Amino acid sequence: MIFPWQNRGGSLSPLKLVVFLALFLPGSWTLINLAHGSLGPRPLTEAIHQTGLWAVRFLLISLAISPLRRVLHWPRLILVRRMIGVAAFAYALSHLMLYCWDQAFDLPHVASEILRRIYLTIGFTTLLLLSALAATSTDGMIKRLGGRNWRNLHRLVYAIGVLALVHYFIQSKLNVSEPVAVAGIFLWLMSYRLLGRFGREGALPVWGLLLLAVGVGLATALGEAAYYALATGVDPARLLAADLRWPFLGRPCWVVLLIGLALAALALLRQQRRLGARVALADAPA
Repeated sequence: MIFPWQNRGGSLSPLKLVVFLALFLPGSWTLINLAHGSLGPRPLTEAIHQTGLWAVRFLLISLAISPLRRVLHWPRLILVRRMIGVAAFAYALSHLMLYCWDQAFDLPHVASEILRRIYLTIGFTTLLLLSALAATSTDGMIKRLGGRNWRNLHRLVYAIGVLALVHYFIQSKLNVSEPVAVAGIFLWLMSYRLLGRFGREGALPVWGLLLLAVGVGLATALGEAAYYALATGVDPARLLAADLRWPFLGRPCWVVLLIGLALAALALLRQQRRLGARVALADAPA
C-alpha cells in the first residue's frame, strides 16, 4: 500500500509530505475555533463559509499545478496535483455536512432547499461532479477507464471551476471582492492553458506572461465593474476609478495583476539561472 506522502516506489517524498500536512491546516483551524466558540456569533455559518472557501481555493490550486510546473520548470510539482484535488472534494463535502448540521440534519428540508435555491443547486451539482473525479483519482481507476476516457472525464474540472465560481458569487451577495479575485485567477489559468498550446511544450515566454498578467488584470477590473453595474446599478466608472485610488493594492484586479507579474518575474529568474548555468558549462575547461 502506498501512502499519500510516498513516491510510487514507497520511499518518503518530502514535497508530498509537506503538502499532505498543509492540506489539513485550514480544516484544523476551523474545527479548533468551532470547538472553542471563536468563530463569531454564528459559528456554524462561519465554518460553512470557511470550508466552502477552502474548497474553491484548493480547486484553483490544483488547476494551477500544470501552469506552475511549466513556469517554474519544476516537473515534480505534478506529484501533488491529485492530492490537492481530492482535498478540494473533502472540503466541499465538509461544507455540505456542516450545512446539514446547521439544519439539524433535517435531510428532507436540506433536499428541498437544494432544489429551491439556485445557488445551492449549483453547489450540490459541483459537489457531485467533484465526487466523480475524486472516486476516479486512483491508479486503479485510471487503468479501468483507460487513459483517454479518464482524461476526458477529468476535463470536467474546468466546468466544475465555473460552477464553483457561480455558487461563490451568488452566496457572497454584494461583497464579491474575493470572488472577483478568484475569478480573475481562474481566467488567468484558463488563458494560460489556451495560449500555451501555441508555445513551446505548452509554456509561455516571459513576454507572454507579462501580457497575460496585464490583460487578465484589466479583464478583472472590467468584470468587477460590470458585475456591480448589473447587480446594483452603480456607475462602472466609479468602480474603475476606485481601482486607481490609494490604497489600491487590495483591489481584485491588482491582486490578479501582481500574481501574474510575480509569476512572470519567477519565470525570468529561472530563465536567467538556466542561461547562466549553460554559459558556465560552455566556459568550463574540457
